Amino acid sequence: MGAALALVSALSYGLSDVVGGIVARRMRAARVAFLGQLGGLLAVAAAAPLLTPAAPAGRDLLWGGASGLGTGLAMAFLFRGMGRGAMSVVVPVSAVGGVALPVLVGATVLGERPAWPTWVGVGLALPALWLVSRGPADPSRDTGATHGSVADGLVSGVGIAIQYLALARAAPGSGLWPVLAGRVTALVAVGVLACTLMRALSAEGERRAGSREAAAAGGAGVLAAVALTAYLVAAQSEFVTVAVVLSSLYPLVPAVVGVAVLGERLSRGQVLGLAVATAAAVLIAVS
Repeated sequence: MGAALALVSALSYGLSDVVGGIVARRMRAARVAFLGQLGGLLAVAAAAPLLTPAAPAGRDLLWGGASGLGTGLAMAFLFRGMGRGAMSVVVPVSAVGGVALPVLVGATVLGERPAWPTWVGVGLALPALWLVSRGPADPSRDTGATHGSVADGLVSGVGIAIQYLALARAAPGSGLWPVLAGRVTALVAVGVLACTLMRALSAEGERRAGSREAAAAGGAGVLAAVALTAYLVAAQSEFVTVAVVLSSLYPLVPAVVGVAVLGERLSRGQVLGLAVATAAAVLIAVS
């Protein structure tokens, strides 16, 4: 059950990325990020009292808030890295870093010992994420921008790891309250960082964006909140290592949607990455 929920988390995150990416073509990335966090906050705020009527413990709210700070950190540096232009560098570095750090913490700090097929799946998932996330290189970008994007990707990966690890520490009976606390802190973090790190991304004018684009950005945030909720339940019934790796397979969704719906073409490396990631998911899910 936990593995299935982690895959639901990956699907929801991937769809969120698809919707957010389409909206970002007509709206500034900082605004998309802010409206997304706002949409997720409103959805979880409406659902939490209904699905989890019991009052939350302060400890669970703190862990949820910490996860939201990780979200804000990850998004800010991810957007800044992409703003520097080396998207083919910052996205895979961020994705792999966000998986590798929780796996390392799970094995060394939390003492998790999954079965050997799970470790084989984890070992396959890391290069698969890199291959799927990595787009074609942009020769117009200079070395300095690429080096800067590597640093941004590493910091973004740390933020993703904080998000996953902190949320997994919430008690099983906490329900949606940790997710709600995380959406509050993430909204504040994105709002603050949008005025600093993301400012460069707002320098260029955006195309005309109306209420439909704003609603779509909010919808992307709702999907992300669903993803976090599914991950939270998965992490409470599975090893954190398993929940994180399966949830982090979300880059597969934009790749598949791009081919099936948008008519995009995948590189040979991305096709190989999809095949390896599928094998990794099967190994982890059945072990």
